[in-house]
Amino acid sequence: MNAPSTPEMLALAKGDQKRLERLAALAGRTPRSMLRFVLRDGFEAVERDILETLAAERDVLTYGAVPHAEVVRGTAKIIEAARGRHSTKAA
Repeated sequence: MNAPSTPEMLALAKGDQKRLERLAALAGRTPRSMLRFVLRDGFEAVERDILETLAAERDVLTYGAVPHAEVVRGTAKIIEAARGRHSTKAA
């Protein structure tokens, strides 16, 4: 007997349903949309990702952010300065 493979057939334990709802609320998503990530990555990984994202967003609000182009320019300057300090002798 083949059971249909529709999302309606999936049943979560009450505790898992509550956890899914809590994670969805934290992420600003619906429980149904979060279920995809939980099934793929597991509750622990999804929860960790959401909490790390929220912490990063708080840090940006608190400390600000540096534009990507500025970071790239600064990194290039550091690399060029390091190259200038080391001679590149051929063996």
